[in-house]
Parts: sequence; C-alpha cells; structure tokens
Amino acid sequence: QALLAESGGGSVQDGGSLRLSCAASPYTYDRNCMGWFRQAPGREREWVAGIGGGTITYADSVKGRFTISQDGTKNTLYLQMNSLKPEDTAMYYCAADGPKYFDGGDYTCSRRPDYTSWGQGTQVTVSS
Repeated sequence: QALLAESGGGSVQDGGSLRLSCAASPYTYDRNCMGWFRQAPGREREWVAGIGGGTITYADSVKGRFTISQDGTKNTLYLQMNSLKPEDTAMYYCAADGPKYFDGGDYTCSRRPDYTSWGQGTQVTVSS
C-alpha cells in the first residue's frame, strides 16, 4: 500500500554514474523490506539490491558498483550507481513491502519480484 515514485534515471556513457531516488509514503521503512529491481526488454524483472531486516544485500552483477541507502527523515530510498555498464540498461523500479522470511527473531527479504508496492519505474540507459 506504499506510494512510491522513482526519479534520477537518464542516459550516461559507459563508466558513468547515476543516483536514483525513490520517494515513499511515511513509515514505509519501518519493519519493511525495500529494494530495487530492474527489467530490460525481453527479460524478466530481476532483483538488484535490497535493504531490510537489518541487512543490505546486492545482486552479484552490481556488487561493488551500486549502493543502496535510505533517508528515514525524507522517507526516500536511494540507489547510487557507479561504473555503469551497457548491461545495466533497464527500467529500474523501487519496491516496498516485500515478503519476509523469518529465521527465529530475524528475517531476510525476498529477492524475487513479489513485493506489494511498486513505483512507476525510471529508465536507465548506458551507452558504450
């Protein structure tokens, strides 16, 4: 039920950087799984990075290049993308209220596109 709106996408050259923002409804980050997904034409939506359950995780394809963070005061989720590659070209989506997998008192967040709330997407294009 969260309201999400991405921004910050655009066109950059190979090796460039972009910072995506996702404005979310208040209290979205409380006990919540949030993340970034992307989808390129002809491909399934894939998980990129997530934050929740006290952990931050990344897909192997972006680890070391992307950084996910959040600003609770502004209720905004960010994705800093550095060293962008042409294969990063995709529509990027912010997602919230993802499924939680509990293990005792802790939980990890889903890495599948089964989140409850989604933004409209912001296009990222990387040219070689």
